[in-house]
Amino acid sequence: MADGRIVLCGANAYEQKYFYNEKFAAVPDSIKEELHIICVLFTEEVGGIFTIVFEEDGSISLETDAKEEDLLYDEISSGLMVREIRRNRQEMFESLSLYYRIFILKENIDGLL
Repeated sequence: MADGRIVLCGANAYEQKYFYNEKFAAVPDSIKEELHIICVLFTEEVGGIFTIVFEEDGSISLETDAKEEDLLYDEISSGLMVREIRRNRQEMFESLSLYYRIFILKENIDGLL
């Protein structure tokens, strides 16, 4: 992405599609599967579009969006679900952030551990 952010993965309820950025093919399959489940279940329950994004500094953002005309999208539920996912998967997101900072941003591992 032009602003320094890179999408890791996402799901779209409107097109019923899942996307995983192959730039991160080295991530273990078990993590990829968990990310797939998180994204798809989110869009099945709440609707809209859900993405997991690496920020410029290596932190991870969970983002959700919906079409303006989507009357079934529940913004309150989406916020609650994002917080629940972040809380329940905090260790995985921290590991992914560390992976990104070491292998993509090429930060010195000594300063990160």
